[in-house]
Amino acid sequence: MARMHSNRRLLRRCLVVAVVMFGFGYLLVPLYTVFCRVTGLNTVGAADAAASDAQPEFRRTVLMQFDSNLHDGLPWVFRPMQTMLSVHPGELVRVEYEARNDSDRTIIGQAIASYAPEGAAAYVKKLQCFCFTTQRFAPHEERKMPVVFMIDPHLPAQVSTLTLSYTFFDVGGASITSPPHGS
Repeated sequence: MARMHSNRRLLRRCLVVAVVMFGFGYLLVPLYTVFCRVTGLNTVGAADAAASDAQPEFRRTVLMQFDSNLHDGLPWVFRPMQTMLSVHPGELVRVEYEARNDSDRTIIGQAIASYAPEGAAAYVKKLQCFCFTTQRFAPHEERKMPVVFMIDPHLPAQVSTLTLSYTFFDVGGASITSPPHGS
C-alpha cells in the first residue's frame, strides 16, 4: 500500500514537471522575442520589417564611412571595398568587405561591429552581414563578404555622418593546423 502511494506521488510529480517543461517550451519564443527587443540582440527580423516598410528619403543624404580592424595580430588582410558612401535614409544598401587569411593554417574568426557616433547602432539596420556568424578561412583563402543594411529614416537630422567599423577576432582555440601538402 505504501509503495502504491509512493508511485502515485512520483507520477504526479513527473506530470507536473512535464507540464511545466511544456509550458516553458511554449513560452520560449515570445520570451526570446521580448528579450531581443529589450536588449537589441538578433534584430534581423525587425530590420527586415523596417526595410520593407521604409521609403528612401531622397532629399537627405548621410555619409556612411566603413572601417576595419584586426585584433591581436590576426594574420589576415581585412578591409572595406569602399571606405565611404553617400546613403539616403531608408535606402537598401549593399557594401562588401574583403578578407584574406595570410597564414598557413585554418583560422576561424568573428567580426564585431561598432558604430559612431554613440547611439548610431540603433539606426543602422543590418539585414545581411558576415558578422552574424563565425567565418572559417582556409590557409591563404580570400573572399568578399557582403553587408546589406539601411539607415533608419528616424535618424536625427543633425547626424550627417555615421561610421560602421568591424574588428575581426581569432576565435580562441579554434585554429586548426592544415595538413602538409600532398597528404
